[in-house]
Amino acid sequence: MADWNAQQYLKFEDERSRPARDLLAQVPLTQAGKIFDLGCGPGNSTQLLAERFPDAAITGVDSSPDMLRQARERLPHCSFVQADLNDWSAPDDTDLLFSNATFQWLPDHVAVLQRLLKTLKSGAILAMQVPDNWDEPNHVWMRELAREEPWVKLLPPNPRDRMSLPSVHDYYDRIRPHCARIDIWHCIYEHVLDGPEAIVELVKGTGLRPFIDPLPPEQRQTFIEAYTARIAAAYPLQMDGKVLLRFPRLFMVMAR
Repeated sequence: MADWNAQQYLKFEDERSRPARDLLAQVPLTQAGKIFDLGCGPGNSTQLLAERFPDAAITGVDSSPDMLRQARERLPHCSFVQADLNDWSAPDDTDLLFSNATFQWLPDHVAVLQRLLKTLKSGAILAMQVPDNWDEPNHVWMRELAREEPWVKLLPPNPRDRMSLPSVHDYYDRIRPHCARIDIWHCIYEHVLDGPEAIVELVKGTGLRPFIDPLPPEQRQTFIEAYTARIAAAYPLQMDGKVLLRFPRLFMVMAR
């Protein structure tokens, strides 16, 4: 995929930051000395961490140069590093690893979580949330359209960088041996958006990228138009012209 677009991502900053706020509210730490924001993006979640822990040394970690550029401009007092979480490791004096909607992009993120937990000191926290919307219409139609002409011949056989999530039972059984306590829950958001076009704009910054980035510009626009038509049929207008985007998310707070 091409590099992430921080400007596109931030068009829906409130919707993307709300689960980070909800996750942070469940972190059982009153103070922390060293914090890492994994998949920090443009710094919206990092800012929440800085407000909650003003005396902590906070470092954002991301693989996208454009996201990191935006994060550094936004939070010059925080540190930011470019790294791939598949092989990144936390220092042994870390108090909190925090991640807002990142691990779903890693091929075997449960193995990454296991590895990160093993390196944490006793009492440290790993808190993460990931979208659990694989079967929602806005994601189903991405995959369905990719199997239709002409895009089936233009896209890779598997045009996605994320997969459906394991069950909560699988998460628990694989994670529990590496932590003293684990808290798992789901939350379903109903985002009020300005019509089906707004749903398309939201996913253009994340889930739609593996489908449209590989396409030539003219086919990319045709794909988006066809996708928008399917979204309009799947998400009917409310009485005020808005649409409700159902968005399930999975949360986990793990104490070492």
